Amino acid sequence: MEDRDVLKAMRKEANMTQKQFAGYFGIPIRTVEDWERGLRHMPDYLMRLLVYKMETEGLINKHPEWEDVVSKGRE
Repeated sequence: MEDRDVLKAMRKEANMTQKQFAGYFGIPIRTVEDWERGLRHMPDYLMRLLVYKMETEGLINKHPEWEDVVSKGRE
């Protein structure tokens, strides 16, 4: 699974539109759109932070199949 797929799946699981997701995290909507389209790459540390925040706030459940994407950059 790629970053953009995980991002989109997280957003949908949280029942958020791209606009809502962008507003919730204070990220420009164009950036979220570009991440999901694969036009821009989300930094690995930011993916980990978003997953952590969404899990701890109960917006999403933990997904083992996302672990390879979420753990990138930890080496």
